[in-house]
Formats: sequence, C-alpha cells, structure tokens
Amino acid sequence: MSPIEKYSKAVKIWLWIGVFMVVIQLLIGAVTRLTEAGLSITKWDVVSGVVPPLSHDDWNKAFELYQETPQYKQINEGMTLSDFKFIFFWEYIHRLWARFMGFVFVIPFIYFILKNQIDKRLLRKLGIVILFACLAAVFGWIMVASGLVDRPWVNAYKLSLHLILGFLVFASLIKVVFYVYNCNRKEIFPTLKPFLKVFIAVLIVQVFLGGMMSGMKAAVVYPTWPKMAGEWFPSILIDYSQWKWSNFVWYDKNTFMYALVQFSHRVSGYVLLLIGLILGAKWIKSGDFTAGLVIILLLALQVLFGIITLVNSLGEVPVLLGSIHQFIAIMIVGFTTWMHSKV
Repeated sequence: MSPIEKYSKAVKIWLWIGVFMVVIQLLIGAVTRLTEAGLSITKWDVVSGVVPPLSHDDWNKAFELYQETPQYKQINEGMTLSDFKFIFFWEYIHRLWARFMGFVFVIPFIYFILKNQIDKRLLRKLGIVILFACLAAVFGWIMVASGLVDRPWVNAYKLSLHLILGFLVFASLIKVVFYVYNCNRKEIFPTLKPFLKVFIAVLIVQVFLGGMMSGMKAAVVYPTWPKMAGEWFPSILIDYSQWKWSNFVWYDKNTFMYALVQFSHRVSGYVLLLIGLILGAKWIKSGDFTAGLVIILLLALQVLFGIITLVNSLGEVPVLLGSIHQFIAIMIVGFTTWMHSKV
C-alpha cells in the first residue's frame, strides 16, 4: 500500500470538510468583530444557546440583557430591537458554526477510531488540532467576558490571542491534510527551511498585530497612507512620557497605542512583504516557479487590500474590505503551511 493510500477516502474528505468549516468560521469571526457583534449575546450556554430567541418576548429579554452591558450604555444607547437583531445574528452564527464544527468533527472522529482508520501518528496530529480548538473556544469566551464589565468592547489583546488560536487550528488541520496525502514525504527544499522559519515568525507577529488593529479599530484613528496623519513616524511615539504601563492597559484613553499598533502593523507588513519576495525568488530559483509566484502575489494582494481597507476606514472599518483582507491572510497562512511541508 502506498503512503497516499494509507488513509481512506472518507478520512480525507472529512479532513477537507474540517478545513472548509474552519475557513468559514474565521470569516464569520471577521464579520462579527468588524460589526462589533461579539457582545450581543451576554451568556455562554453551550447547549441551550443553540436555540435563538423565537418569540417577541424572548427577543426583548435578550435585548434587555444587552442593554446592561457597557457597550450599549456607552456606544449603542438608543439602538432599536431591529439593530440588535442584526448584531445578534452574527454572534449567534459564529457560536452556532463553532458548535456545528465540533459535531461534524467528533462523530466521524470516534467512528474512524473504532474502525481503525486513524493510526497513532495521525491521532497525535489530530490531538494538536483538538487542543488548539479547545483553547480557541475558551479564549473566545474570555474575550467576550472582557467586554461585559468595564469596557464597551472586547479586550484587543485577548481578541488577538483568540485570532491567533483560530489560525493555529486552521494551520494545524491543513497540515494534517497534507500529511495524509504524503505520509512519508521527503524534504524537497531543505535549504529554505531557516528562511521560511523567519517568514513564519514575522507572519505570526503580523496576524497578532492585525487582531490588535481590528480589536482597537486603529485604522479609524489613522486612515491615511503612506503617512499617518501627515507623519512618516507618529510624533506621539517619541514622547517618552507616553511609554507607560497604563497606556498599554487602557489603550483607549489616548492615541498612543493606536499609533503604536498601526505603525507596527505597517512596518511588519512591509518586512513580511520583503521577506516574502526573497522567499518567493528563492523558491523559483529552486525549481518551483508556480509556488514562488503564488506567495509573492498573495502578499502583494494582502498589502494592497490592507491599504484599501485603511484609507476607507472613515469613521468605521468597511466590513467587506476587512473580511477580504482576512481571507487573503487565511490563504497566506494555508499556503505557507504547504510550503513548510516541503522543506
């Protein structure tokens, strides 16, 4: 039996379905984040939360709970029930899809184990996926809870960790897919491994900063490019009195953290593009023209849509553009994972 035939077609289809569902969840998460819908459901009911409000009274009760949150009192006071239903919808879909993913994953998982279609090595790899998925779920609630007490939005740091964990679920799962299709792979471009590791490290930082940008809505504060409010380097960042712990914790009190996060996101984006261009060139030189070109084009698209999203963030971040920006990030992470499987 060849390595590719080691695992059944059913196992492979199941894993691809899982990848598709994680991608959809990441995109729903982007919309939920950009519409500030994450705080619309104030309770974490794993079982009963599957059923949304069905009657007018049920909707009024859910709305009353939301009206007790800082977000409603400080930002959305006067919101209509219809407006509330809109943001409730996205958070509900985000949670429902997560439950559905668990259902789709667990039942076949148990079946394949009972049928001896998953060996110990694959089981260990899937265990990593499960670990990241559980951590993402836990941090999801921790993130939501952070916006139900003092602040009118979720904590940007916790949101970014939740986003990183979501991407780790995606990357670890797609890595499993690559494994089942080529169990005994040989290193094709081993000399590129150190350079690719640097690229991945910068990519992780960039994803985290992207979460911070989204969580803080930092694009709204500086919606200009290539300069930030007419400056190449924000002057507030060279004011040493601003570099204090309270500004990092209560980042919404002035523009210091908005400037720091957006400037860092821009710089890391440029660095990632530069490293990606070199990586793509090296990949092409090693004999794989298509792969080298794809990573270059993806990074160029990501920078382009990042700029387009930024300059259109006048008062609020455009949901469609922000979601496209995240979708390209998903593609970059997925393709980078494939590249990692080749070195």
